[in-house]
Amino acid sequence: MNVLTWFERAAAHFPGETALEVDGTSLTYSELRELVERLAARLHAAGAPRRVGLLANRSVLACAGYLAVLRAGATVVPLNPQHPPERIRELVAKTGVELLLTEQSRARGEWKVPVLRAGTDEPFGRAREVSVGPDDIAYIICTSGSTGTPKAVPVSHGNVDAYLTEVAARYGIGPGSRVSGNFELTFDGSVHDMFITLGQGGTLVVPRGGALLSPVRTVNALRLTHWFSVPSLISFAERLGTLRPGAMPTLCCSIFGGEAVPMEALRSWKRAAPNSDVEVLYGPTELTIACTAYRLPREVSEWPSTPNGVAPIGECFSSSEFRVLDPSGRQATRGELCVRGLQRFPGYLDPADDAGRFAPGGWYRTGDLVTVEGGVLLHLGRTDQQVKVRGHRIELGEVEAVLRALPGVRDAIVLAVPTDGEPELAAAVGGDCDPGALQAGLRDRLPPYMLPRRITVLDRLPLNANGKLDRRALRTELEL
Repeated sequence: MNVLTWFERAAAHFPGETALEVDGTSLTYSELRELVERLAARLHAAGAPRRVGLLANRSVLACAGYLAVLRAGATVVPLNPQHPPERIRELVAKTGVELLLTEQSRARGEWKVPVLRAGTDEPFGRAREVSVGPDDIAYIICTSGSTGTPKAVPVSHGNVDAYLTEVAARYGIGPGSRVSGNFELTFDGSVHDMFITLGQGGTLVVPRGGALLSPVRTVNALRLTHWFSVPSLISFAERLGTLRPGAMPTLCCSIFGGEAVPMEALRSWKRAAPNSDVEVLYGPTELTIACTAYRLPREVSEWPSTPNGVAPIGECFSSSEFRVLDPSGRQATRGELCVRGLQRFPGYLDPADDAGRFAPGGWYRTGDLVTVEGGVLLHLGRTDQQVKVRGHRIELGEVEAVLRALPGVRDAIVLAVPTDGEPELAAAVGGDCDPGALQAGLRDRLPPYMLPRRITVLDRLPLNANGKLDRRALRTELEL
């Protein structure tokens, strides 16, 4: 069914309840539904585009606009206004965006497509009814690509409905629940927050971006009952010294996902939120937000001990099935996690990106190494050069490709460097160039989370016996 139905049912049942709070502005379900109708009517009046780029973040429009695009029967393509304009134009072209919905007042010709500037004071209007089927695409999210360009991941209404059916009742959300909206729209955790909350009658509370650097203060200031974030935010709280016992008494549910979660970090969070259940969600964008979950026992004394100190990713949802394959493609108890089922996306927007990502039988190859112990999946790492920084997927090859395209660069290697908190990127290039100029060139092409913290220029990059770039030797040379 149309994913928007989850919101519309809740709006009919809880019209007077608060649906959304953003930076001092709040809307009831009735008010939000009215704004959605008005925005959707404007989209129809603008020619009923099939794919709409939503250039917004941390605003009423980010939520209302998302719902309005779906109400208009179109596909949402989330875009982050904090990313470089050239990157945004690249994604607009790659995803086939026909119209850009934004509240910004930048030059209309800058994005190469028509622009609809929206606000919360939309003129009255009601959108016409549009038929949407389970195979129609609800949203397209672009992820980092190993070939040097982003991959566009289309996710259908049926995919999202299968996910929501699996988890909607899992967290006890309803009227009175105050749920964090921590994720930007370009991160599919935002889809979880939006529809799990607005499909159950809860209040979606969107913190300011800077507030996330102080998670404990944010939880208490906004009186949150439910929290969902990447685990690196726990590190921020630990550095501030705010994870004191009982520091977050209002929390009843805490979810972490987007990257591997250290057990010790979860223990610190649990001490500060003693009334909260703690859960880990796992799943790449291609499998619709999450396809496995692990709820830790209420008593910390009963928490498992894992070989690598990382929390289990748990059991596969009933809407999906999994296999673990060894390098030869045979089933094993340790190897690459492969998943298929109702949540698996239909394939990349560019069919060329499908190469190597599917095993026979329709299994999506996640690239994640796992093992099965006692029926529970444990995450062991990656089969490739993909890394996670603050939950964002980064293909090191994409950063390397952009570096190689800059003047004076003969070749480039990008490495993920472990730190006390989240990993950082470091780059080395061979050529005659200035690190400052290279950083400026990258800032024009890549979002902030993909920028290396440092770039070292070498006369030549180390090679192994086969003449290939030697990452291990480079780590030694750079003392990483």
